[in-house]
Amino acid sequence: QVQVVESGGGLVQPGGSLRLSCAASGTIFSLNAMSWYRQALGKQRELVAGIGSPGTEKYADFVKGRFTISRENGKNTVTLQMNNLKPEDTAVYTCSLKELGPGGDEYWGQGTQVTVSS
Repeated sequence: QVQVVESGGGLVQPGGSLRLSCAASGTIFSLNAMSWYRQALGKQRELVAGIGSPGTEKYADFVKGRFTISRENGKNTVTLQMNNLKPEDTAVYTCSLKELGPGGDEYWGQGTQVTVSS
């Protein structure tokens, strides 16, 4: 059974920084991609950033230049460094691991709350 666990959310003032971490464990395809999504109250879930192997990072336009996603090659852990946070970044952030290739599944964590407020 695959488990995905996030950590690192919390309350931060506008302009501040937070670092989210995600770790997946269990029997997982070696070829996979890990992503962060977020869902604000009353809004649809949206992709924030994703990464397969190092060097394949992708970002939503609204976080480019402020957020950095990273993972070590061969490990099923991912971090999201969030800088210059804005009130509109307030949301539940959820980590996903998607197995790539035939028969692959996608696994989700429980989510972690990020609140940006003065």
